[in-house]
Amino acid sequence: MFPGGTFQKSNNYWDCEAVKVKKKTIRRGLFGLPIGIAIGFVITLIISACVGDGSFYPVAPELIGAMGNELNAVILQTVLCGIMGTGFAMASVIWELDSWSLAKQSGIYFLIACILMLPIAYIAGWMEHSIGGFLSYVGIFVAIFIAVWLAQYLSWKRKIKKMNELVNKEDGKQ
Repeated sequence: MFPGGTFQKSNNYWDCEAVKVKKKTIRRGLFGLPIGIAIGFVITLIISACVGDGSFYPVAPELIGAMGNELNAVILQTVLCGIMGTGFAMASVIWELDSWSLAKQSGIYFLIACILMLPIAYIAGWMEHSIGGFLSYVGIFVAIFIAVWLAQYLSWKRKIKKMNELVNKEDGKQ
């Protein structure tokens, strides 16, 4: 076989992998849409329960004012939560790109998360519309991102250690 044939097979392999990743990304996005809406609704229930006055607060009062009425505000927030769920679900494919370093995966995922969250939070009225409100929201977002990232990292590190111990035990028996 000549080198050109090998090169062509290599290109076909990567083309096939790219198609698989695209299909997985779309499937996850479709699954993420209802998940995002559900999470958005659960968060409004938690916030309403924490207020503790027996009322349900589906959206920020600022969004109701901007949209003209509560129904329009709830519809917009529902769409925004669906977009957010779709985006986060699609972005999760990044963690499966073995050719990328953990730093690159983390940085790209963080960038996508910021691009998703910050405009949605601003539109939905989840942050105060000021420099201080924006910086406060970004600080909270970064702190939550780091906490979740560390928890996931430590969890996977522990699982990998256990798997390695099992492999080493099996190797010792043979």
